[in-house]
Amino acid sequence: MTRWDAHMCLPLHPQASFAPINQLRSYGLNYVSINVGMDMNPLPQIMSVIAGYRATIAAHPDKYVQVNNLADIARAQANGQIAIGFDLEGAMPLLEQPEMVALYARLGVRQIHFAYNRNNSVADGCHDEKRGLTALGRQMVETVNAAGLLIDCSHTGRNCSLEIMAASSQPVAFSHANPLALVDHGRNITDEQIRACAATGGVVCVSGVSRFLGVEQPSVVDVARHAAYVANLVGIDHVGIGLDNGFSQPELNDTPPGDFDPSYWWPQSAGYGQAISGMHYAPIDTWQQLPEALCAVGMSEAEAKQVLGGNMLRVAGQVWAAKPL
Repeated sequence: MTRWDAHMCLPLHPQASFAPINQLRSYGLNYVSINVGMDMNPLPQIMSVIAGYRATIAAHPDKYVQVNNLADIARAQANGQIAIGFDLEGAMPLLEQPEMVALYARLGVRQIHFAYNRNNSVADGCHDEKRGLTALGRQMVETVNAAGLLIDCSHTGRNCSLEIMAASSQPVAFSHANPLALVDHGRNITDEQIRACAATGGVVCVSGVSRFLGVEQPSVVDVARHAAYVANLVGIDHVGIGLDNGFSQPELNDTPPGDFDPSYWWPQSAGYGQAISGMHYAPIDTWQQLPEALCAVGMSEAEAKQVLGGNMLRVAGQVWAAKPL
């Protein structure tokens, strides 16, 4: 069985500790996607983070494998390692150059959003004015498809995400998103978005973040409830897990340099309170409890295995095979 966490966040600092990755490995996870930058992070910071993360992975070949393809994941699983891929949250790090996509792919990025909460020259963010996928955005969809990277519609404007999914020739994912029908928040996604994702052959991965689960202190029960909603709506083949755990390390400052305004990226009007303070994550050991919790909401053991990683493994196998590295 493959266990796959579709999105998590370490400090965006080259010296970030991989202790949380070690925990996931001890819980039997086989693959994790780590964020290496968002739209608010300048390119020098992102490149420094990628270099630092890659150095940590390379320094511990007994624990980690840098992923290019499914064979790397199978190798890691066989050897008791955890396979690691990177994700970008937003298109601004592409500098409006489609050619940047292949560069990031060679550096280990395996999935990419086109916007992070706010509009940019490529796509709409979920907390900004409705505009739509731009001409450059359509070009980026084609480029990302051709490069064999997974398009991720988390944090993207609702109508814009539908346009992205309609334009994509490959399955599309939401790596960390929750049903709007259960919790009314601008980051959550409509039934229409969930159905559109499933229609591409893609997967909606449920987040473990308190605001999007509609609870103060999230638990495995909350995560399983949201996963069951998606499964009941579009079928078990289109559900996954991306807990979106964030791990701060107080000794490391990963604040974007310059005139950074958190309230712009996480607006109080969208229900974040004081920026992103007060957000809580499902405990990392949720992964140990998920098999039983998913069965408790009506899934069979085989279906739970699909949700825990089998579905994302299938989608990655299709998308990454578009252009093997």
